[in-house]
Amino acid sequence: MSQVLHTPPHSPAHAEDDLAALAARYGLSVSGARPSLPEYVRQLWARRHFITAFATAKLTAQYSQARLGQIWQVATPLLNAAVYYFIFGVLLGTKHGVADYIPFLVTGVFVWTFTQSSIMAGTRAISGNLGLVRALHFPRAALPISFALQQLQQLLFSMAALVIILFCFGIPVGPSWVLTVPVLFLQFVFNAGVSMVMARMGAKTPDIAQLMPFVLRTWMYVSGVMFSIDSTLKHTSLPHAVQVFLEANPAAVYIDLMRFALIDSFRADQLPHHVWAYALGWALLAGIGGFVYFWKAEERYGRG
Repeated sequence: MSQVLHTPPHSPAHAEDDLAALAARYGLSVSGARPSLPEYVRQLWARRHFITAFATAKLTAQYSQARLGQIWQVATPLLNAAVYYFIFGVLLGTKHGVADYIPFLVTGVFVWTFTQSSIMAGTRAISGNLGLVRALHFPRAALPISFALQQLQQLLFSMAALVIILFCFGIPVGPSWVLTVPVLFLQFVFNAGVSMVMARMGAKTPDIAQLMPFVLRTWMYVSGVMFSIDSTLKHTSLPHAVQVFLEANPAAVYIDLMRFALIDSFRADQLPHHVWAYALGWALLAGIGGFVYFWKAEERYGRG
């Protein structure tokens, strides 16, 4: 009688271990696997030139089909400010009690537009660029960051028109104007962080992009773009929780800081207490938290 030599079959777990060992021996890694957070930061920094070039190209192409071209970068927020001035300043009377109301309003509109446009662009950063995401290997956070950078570049173009408006209303250049640099930096970090949060959510649920205009419009109405939060709190008896919400609202914080930097009639006592702590705290919370939140889903972008 012949004896048959039986070789015990490998278990699936043992087979996976063998494959993992074989891949490690030849330096292979999982395609599209999420890198560690420090490595991800290094990869993102290595693509910094791509981020700036992509943002500039998007900004240049934004109004390429319009006859007035890049003039719309300044004309669009100015037209929005004109509409808000007529509705809120004239019809609703929010300009009463606010010194230099037109510079006050235009500054608020420009700074708010920076946040609004960054978040809207970030919401579609992945879902609207699936061809790029699936074709090339790069840290996906480069997309929402580049869109936030694009909106910062557009704001800087608009600031030229804002400076002219300030001069027309007799507001001189002052030492406080240097504060615009840290304010814009903190706001950019905040906008980029929120954009990364919305980019991840928008990648999974594209319908969020249809909901965001309503959310952002509501946010604008409580951010003091068209009215003075300080005057409102002084002349109304709102609940304490509502007052804290209005003062700590990140959009309102950056708007008020920019008004304080540029408009000499906007005094320090009109700012909320600990306003710089608010500005720094929101930037760190959104910037770091949004970056980590986005990184955790890195390997899932563009799939499915």
